[in-house]
Amino acid sequence: MDNLGILIIDDDPASRLSLQTVLSAEDWRIGAAPGGLEALQQLASGAWTLVVANTATTGTSGALYDILKELATAPAPAAGQKRARVLFIVPEADGGEAQPVLERDQLPYTLRPFHLNDFLDKVSDLLIETEAISAPIRRVKSEASNRFKPESKEAAARATYRRNTGMFANRDEYQISEEELAEYERQQTEETMLKKKKRKQDLGLG
Repeated sequence: MDNLGILIIDDDPASRLSLQTVLSAEDWRIGAAPGGLEALQQLASGAWTLVVANTATTGTSGALYDILKELATAPAPAAGQKRARVLFIVPEADGGEAQPVLERDQLPYTLRPFHLNDFLDKVSDLLIETEAISAPIRRVKSEASNRFKPESKEAAARATYRRNTGMFANRDEYQISEEELAEYERQQTEETMLKKKKRKQDLGLG
């Protein structure tokens, strides 16, 4: 699957790194665009099978969003041609604004924080739709129903995700350390608080 490329559009370094870590476990080609200009340049290359886009970066209007919507809703191509698909990630702080727009436009999305299995299922469905893969990618199993963003340090310490597909991976186990998960949790909490504060300031409440 050397030609299978996934582009991550996300201006948050911690969020982008987390997505890259999860998706690179399949040995796919992963690219990143931290801003709108870089995203437009990358999309123009036509090198991507799937685009994972954070709505906090792309917005739900404007040129970048329109291009992503066009990609996401494009009809099946003729035999031998490629098409990209798009999965939007909606952060908790952005959900009230972005989610209704994505539902109106009938675009695939997942809310963050998300369960890792649910995220991989959505990625798998879109890649099968593009015929980039012929069978679902392996699911990630954990000792308990832990969320990707754990609720406690104890949960983080137990967070070992095991995978079982022989199709893509050379890795039999995927681990996220307690420190990595704690940092992810801290970054997401900080991002949410900053966005709430900014909205209050924009409304003259802060």
